[in-house]
Amino acid sequence: MLRREARLRREYLYRKAQEAKLHSIEDQKQRLKRALDENRLIPTEVRKEALALQEKLEFDDEGGEGVTTHMDDEYKWAGVEDPKIMITTSRDPSSRLKMFAKEIKLVFPNAQRMNRGKHEVGALVQACRANDVTDLVIVHEHRGTPDGLIVCHLPFGPTAHFTLCNVVMRHDIPDLGTMSEAHPHLIFHNFTSRLGQRVSNILKYLFPVPKEESRRVITFANQDDFISFRHHVYKKTDHRNIELSEVGPRFEMKLYMIKLGTLDQERTAEVEWRWHPYTNTAKKRKFLSIE
Repeated sequence: MLRREARLRREYLYRKAQEAKLHSIEDQKQRLKRALDENRLIPTEVRKEALALQEKLEFDDEGGEGVTTHMDDEYKWAGVEDPKIMITTSRDPSSRLKMFAKEIKLVFPNAQRMNRGKHEVGALVQACRANDVTDLVIVHEHRGTPDGLIVCHLPFGPTAHFTLCNVVMRHDIPDLGTMSEAHPHLIFHNFTSRLGQRVSNILKYLFPVPKEESRRVITFANQDDFISFRHHVYKKTDHRNIELSEVGPRFEMKLYMIKLGTLDQERTAEVEWRWHPYTNTAKKRKFLSIE
Protein backbone atom coordinates (compact mmCIF):
# COMPACT_ATOMS: atom_id res chain seq x y z
CA MET A 1 0.00 0.00 0.00
CA LEU A 2 2.78 2.43 0.92
CA ARG A 3 4.70 1.62 -2.27
CA ARG A 4 1.58 2.21 -4.36
CA GLU A 5 0.95 5.60 -2.72
CA ALA A 6 4.59 6.59 -3.23
CA ARG A 7 4.42 5.58 -6.90
CA LEU A 8 1.18 7.50 -7.47
CA ARG A 9 2.67 10.55 -5.79
CA ARG A 10 5.79 10.36 -7.99
CA GLU A 11 3.66 10.04 -11.11
CA TYR A 12 1.57 13.03 -10.05
CA LEU A 13 4.67 15.15 -9.40
CA TYR A 14 6.14 14.13 -12.76
CA ARG A 15 2.97 15.15 -14.61
CA LYS A 16 2.97 18.45 -12.74
CA ALA A 17 6.62 19.05 -13.64
CA GLN A 18 5.80 18.58 -17.34
CA GLU A 19 3.07 21.23 -17.32
CA ALA A 20 5.34 24.20 -18.07
CA LYS A 21 6.85 22.41 -21.07
CA LEU A 22 3.45 21.33 -22.42
CA HIS A 23 2.01 24.82 -21.96
CA SER A 24 4.94 26.32 -23.87
CA ILE A 25 4.40 23.93 -26.79
CA GLU A 26 0.65 24.59 -26.78
CA ASP A 27 1.24 28.35 -26.80
CA GLN A 28 3.62 28.07 -29.77
CA LYS A 29 1.10 25.94 -31.67
CA GLN A 30 -1.68 28.46 -31.10
CA ARG A 31 0.52 31.38 -32.21
CA LEU A 32 1.49 29.52 -35.37
CA LYS A 33 -2.14 28.63 -36.07
CA ARG A 34 -3.26 32.27 -35.67
CA ALA A 35 -0.49 33.46 -38.00
CA LEU A 36 -1.49 30.92 -40.68
CA ASP A 37 -5.22 31.64 -40.34
CA GLU A 38 -4.69 35.41 -40.60
CA ASN A 39 -2.06 35.10 -43.37
CA ARG A 40 0.57 36.97 -41.33
CA LEU A 41 4.30 36.45 -40.89
CA ILE A 42 5.17 33.64 -38.53
CA PRO A 43 6.61 35.01 -35.24
CA THR A 44 10.41 34.80 -35.18
CA GLU A 45 10.54 32.67 -32.01
CA VAL A 46 8.30 30.06 -33.64
CA ARG A 47 9.89 29.90 -37.12
CA LYS A 48 12.59 27.41 -36.16
CA GLU A 49 10.02 24.84 -34.99
CA ALA A 50 7.26 25.86 -37.42
CA LEU A 51 7.30 22.71 -39.58
CA ALA A 52 7.28 20.33 -36.59
CA LEU A 53 4.52 22.36 -34.91
CA GLN A 54 2.44 22.36 -38.11
CA GLU A 55 2.63 18.57 -38.25
CA LYS A 56 1.36 18.41 -34.65
CA LEU A 57 -1.45 20.83 -35.48
CA GLU A 58 -2.82 18.40 -38.06
CA PHE A 59 -3.66 15.96 -35.26
CA ASP A 60 -5.34 18.55 -33.03
CA ASP A 61 -9.10 18.89 -33.04
CA GLU A 62 -11.51 21.39 -31.54
CA GLY A 63 -12.96 18.94 -29.03
CA GLY A 64 -10.24 19.31 -26.39
CA GLU A 65 -9.73 22.11 -23.92
CA GLY A 66 -5.97 22.45 -24.22
CA VAL A 67 -3.28 21.00 -21.99
CA THR A 68 -4.44 19.25 -18.85
CA THR A 69 -3.04 20.43 -15.52
CA HIS A 70 -2.46 19.04 -12.05
CA MET A 71 -5.86 20.55 -11.18
CA ASP A 72 -7.44 18.03 -13.55
CA ASP A 73 -5.75 15.25 -11.59
CA GLU A 74 -6.94 16.70 -8.31
CA TYR A 75 -10.62 16.99 -9.20
CA LYS A 76 -11.04 14.54 -12.08
CA TRP A 77 -13.96 12.75 -10.35
CA ALA A 78 -15.73 15.94 -9.27
CA GLY A 79 -19.43 15.74 -10.08
CA VAL A 80 -19.17 12.03 -10.93
CA GLU A 81 -18.79 10.70 -7.41
CA ASP A 82 -20.05 12.39 -4.26
CA PRO A 83 -17.29 13.73 -2.01
CA LYS A 84 -16.59 11.94 1.26
CA ILE A 85 -15.45 14.35 3.97
CA MET A 86 -13.82 13.75 7.34
CA ILE A 87 -14.02 16.55 9.92
CA THR A 88 -11.84 16.77 13.00
CA THR A 89 -10.39 19.39 15.34
CA SER A 90 -7.07 20.47 16.72
CA ARG A 91 -5.63 18.73 19.78
CA ASP A 92 -7.49 19.05 23.10
CA PRO A 93 -10.55 20.93 21.72
CA SER A 94 -12.81 23.01 23.91
CA SER A 95 -16.54 22.35 24.16
CA ARG A 96 -17.30 25.24 21.78
CA LEU A 97 -14.93 23.89 19.15
CA LYS A 98 -16.57 20.48 19.43
CA MET A 99 -19.96 22.12 18.89
CA PHE A 100 -18.62 24.04 15.90
CA ALA A 101 -17.23 20.82 14.39
CA LYS A 102 -20.71 19.23 14.76
CA GLU A 103 -22.27 22.16 12.95
CA ILE A 104 -19.69 22.00 10.14
CA LYS A 105 -20.47 18.29 9.79
CA LEU A 106 -24.13 19.17 9.16
CA VAL A 107 -23.13 21.76 6.54
CA PHE A 108 -21.37 19.20 4.32
CA PRO A 109 -23.41 16.23 3.06
CA ASN A 110 -21.68 12.83 3.36
CA ALA A 111 -19.44 14.19 6.14
CA GLN A 112 -18.25 12.30 9.19
CA ARG A 113 -16.76 13.71 12.39
CA MET A 114 -13.84 12.10 14.19
CA ASN A 115 -12.45 12.87 17.64
CA ARG A 116 -8.84 13.97 17.28
CA GLY A 117 -7.47 12.35 20.43
CA LYS A 118 -3.71 11.81 20.18
CA HIS A 119 -3.63 11.03 16.46
CA GLU A 120 -0.79 12.53 14.47
CA VAL A 121 -1.50 14.38 11.22
CA GLY A 122 0.26 11.69 9.17
CA ALA A 123 -1.86 8.96 10.73
CA LEU A 124 -5.04 10.96 10.04
CA VAL A 125 -4.15 11.43 6.37
CA GLN A 126 -3.21 7.76 5.95
CA ALA A 127 -6.47 6.64 7.55
CA CYS A 128 -8.45 8.96 5.28
CA ARG A 129 -6.67 7.69 2.17
CA ALA A 130 -7.30 4.07 3.20
CA ASN A 131 -11.04 4.78 3.54
CA ASP A 132 -11.39 6.70 0.24
CA VAL A 133 -11.98 10.04 1.94
CA THR A 134 -11.80 12.87 -0.59
CA ASP A 135 -11.29 15.81 1.81
CA LEU A 136 -10.00 16.23 5.35
CA VAL A 137 -11.29 19.34 7.15
CA ILE A 138 -9.64 20.49 10.38
CA VAL A 139 -10.98 23.35 12.53
CA HIS A 140 -8.80 25.29 14.98
CA GLU A 141 -9.55 27.63 17.85
CA HIS A 142 -8.12 30.35 20.07
CA ARG A 143 -9.44 30.38 23.64
CA GLY A 144 -12.67 28.66 22.69
CA THR A 145 -13.34 30.75 19.55
CA PRO A 146 -12.98 28.98 16.17
CA ASP A 147 -10.33 30.88 14.23
CA GLY A 148 -8.94 28.51 11.57
CA LEU A 149 -10.07 26.09 8.89
CA ILE A 150 -7.88 23.74 6.83
CA VAL A 151 -9.24 21.94 3.75
CA CYS A 152 -6.96 19.12 2.59
CA HIS A 153 -7.96 17.42 -0.66
CA LEU A 154 -6.89 13.79 -1.01
CA PRO A 155 -4.96 11.93 -2.29
CA PHE A 156 -2.59 14.58 -3.76
CA GLY A 157 -3.76 17.98 -2.53
CA PRO A 158 -4.18 20.93 -2.60
CA THR A 159 -4.35 22.08 1.03
CA ALA A 160 -6.02 25.45 1.63
CA HIS A 161 -5.59 27.34 4.91
CA PHE A 162 -8.23 29.87 6.01
CA THR A 163 -8.59 32.10 9.03
CA LEU A 164 -12.08 32.50 10.53
CA CYS A 165 -13.61 35.55 12.18
CA ASN A 166 -17.04 36.79 13.31
CA VAL A 167 -18.17 33.21 13.95
CA VAL A 168 -21.84 32.88 14.99
CA MET A 169 -22.77 29.28 15.75
CA ARG A 170 -26.22 27.74 15.64
CA HIS A 171 -25.88 27.00 19.35
CA ASP A 172 -25.74 30.77 20.00
CA ILE A 173 -29.10 31.41 18.30
CA PRO A 174 -32.13 30.34 20.34
CA ASP A 175 -35.07 28.40 18.84
CA LEU A 176 -33.39 27.91 15.48
CA GLY A 177 -34.89 24.50 14.71
CA THR A 178 -33.42 21.63 12.74
CA MET A 179 -31.12 21.86 9.72
CA SER A 180 -32.01 20.39 6.35
CA GLU A 181 -29.62 17.68 5.14
CA ALA A 182 -30.52 18.03 1.45
CA HIS A 183 -27.71 18.68 -1.00
CA PRO A 184 -27.43 22.49 -1.15
CA HIS A 185 -27.34 24.83 -4.11
CA LEU A 186 -24.16 26.93 -4.10
CA ILE A 187 -23.72 30.62 -4.81
CA PHE A 188 -20.23 32.04 -5.42
CA HIS A 189 -20.06 35.83 -5.69
CA ASN A 190 -17.12 37.92 -6.91
CA PHE A 191 -14.54 35.15 -7.44
CA THR A 192 -13.37 36.59 -10.75
CA SER A 193 -9.57 36.31 -10.64
CA ARG A 194 -7.59 33.17 -11.42
CA LEU A 195 -6.91 32.65 -7.70
CA GLY A 196 -10.58 33.31 -6.98
CA GLN A 197 -11.59 30.55 -9.39
CA ARG A 198 -9.08 28.22 -7.75
CA VAL A 199 -10.53 28.94 -4.28
CA SER A 200 -14.11 28.57 -5.50
CA ASN A 201 -13.23 25.15 -6.97
CA ILE A 202 -11.65 24.03 -3.69
CA LEU A 203 -14.84 24.99 -1.82
CA LYS A 204 -17.30 23.92 -4.52
CA TYR A 205 -16.04 20.35 -4.76
CA LEU A 206 -16.72 19.79 -1.05
CA PHE A 207 -20.39 19.53 -1.96
CA PRO A 208 -22.22 16.95 -4.10
CA VAL A 209 -24.41 17.88 -7.04
CA PRO A 210 -27.80 19.05 -5.69
CA LYS A 211 -31.24 18.12 -6.92
CA GLU A 212 -33.43 20.78 -8.52
CA GLU A 213 -36.07 20.54 -5.80
CA SER A 214 -33.56 21.23 -3.00
CA ARG A 215 -34.59 24.24 -0.86
CA ARG A 216 -31.19 24.69 0.77
CA VAL A 217 -28.72 27.41 -0.33
CA ILE A 218 -25.12 28.05 0.75
CA THR A 219 -23.47 31.33 -0.22
CA PHE A 220 -19.78 32.21 -0.44
CA ALA A 221 -19.62 35.97 -1.05
CA ASN A 222 -16.23 37.61 -1.53
CA GLN A 223 -15.74 41.21 -0.46
CA ASP A 224 -12.22 42.63 -0.12
CA ASP A 225 -10.83 39.07 0.00
CA PHE A 226 -13.01 38.17 2.99
CA ILE A 227 -15.35 35.29 2.12
CA SER A 228 -18.71 35.52 3.88
CA PHE A 229 -20.28 32.11 4.51
CA ARG A 230 -24.08 32.11 4.81
CA HIS A 231 -26.49 29.19 5.04
CA HIS A 232 -30.20 29.57 4.19
CA VAL A 233 -33.31 27.56 3.41
CA TYR A 234 -36.23 28.96 1.47
CA LYS A 235 -39.88 28.18 0.84
CA LYS A 236 -42.42 29.54 -1.59
CA THR A 237 -45.27 31.43 0.05
CA ASP A 238 -47.08 31.81 -3.28
CA HIS A 239 -46.24 31.67 -6.98
CA ARG A 240 -44.32 34.98 -6.83
CA ASN A 241 -42.85 35.34 -3.33
CA ILE A 242 -40.14 33.37 -1.51
CA GLU A 243 -39.44 33.37 2.21
CA LEU A 244 -35.72 33.05 3.09
CA SER A 245 -34.59 31.81 6.51
CA GLU A 246 -31.01 31.70 7.79
CA VAL A 247 -30.14 28.47 9.58
CA GLY A 248 -26.46 29.12 10.41
CA PRO A 249 -23.70 28.92 11.18
CA ARG A 250 -22.23 32.11 9.77
CA PHE A 251 -18.66 33.33 9.60
CA GLU A 252 -16.04 35.11 7.49
CA MET A 253 -13.08 33.30 5.95
CA LYS A 254 -9.79 34.70 4.67
CA LEU A 255 -7.39 32.63 2.60
CA TYR A 256 -3.75 32.88 3.60
CA MET A 257 -2.07 29.90 1.92
CA ILE A 258 -2.54 27.13 -0.66
CA LYS A 259 -0.05 24.26 -0.79
CA LEU A 260 0.28 21.72 -3.60
CA GLY A 261 0.30 18.72 -1.30
CA THR A 262 -1.44 17.12 1.64
CA LEU A 263 -1.07 17.89 5.34
CA ASP A 264 1.50 15.16 5.90
CA GLN A 265 3.72 16.82 3.25
CA GLU A 266 3.72 20.30 4.76
CA ARG A 267 7.52 20.58 4.85
CA THR A 268 8.11 19.42 1.29
CA ALA A 269 4.99 20.57 -0.58
CA GLU A 270 5.28 23.48 -2.97
CA VAL A 271 3.49 26.68 -1.96
CA GLU A 272 1.07 27.65 -4.73
CA TRP A 273 0.02 30.94 -3.14
CA ARG A 274 0.69 32.73 0.15
CA TRP A 275 -0.73 35.95 1.54
CA HIS A 276 1.93 38.52 2.45
CA PRO A 277 0.18 41.01 4.76
CA TYR A 278 3.28 43.03 5.66
CA THR A 279 4.17 44.32 2.20
CA ASN A 280 3.50 47.99 1.45
CA THR A 281 0.72 47.32 -1.07
CA ALA A 282 -1.00 44.46 0.79
CA LYS A 283 -3.98 46.59 1.88
CA LYS A 284 -4.56 47.91 -1.63
CA ARG A 285 -4.42 44.64 -3.57
CA LYS A 286 -7.39 42.32 -4.13
CA PHE A 287 -6.46 38.72 -4.93
CA LEU A 288 -9.77 36.85 -5.25
CA SER A 289 -11.45 39.35 -7.58
CA ILE A 290 -10.61 41.55 -10.54
CA GLU A 291 -11.78 45.12 -10.10
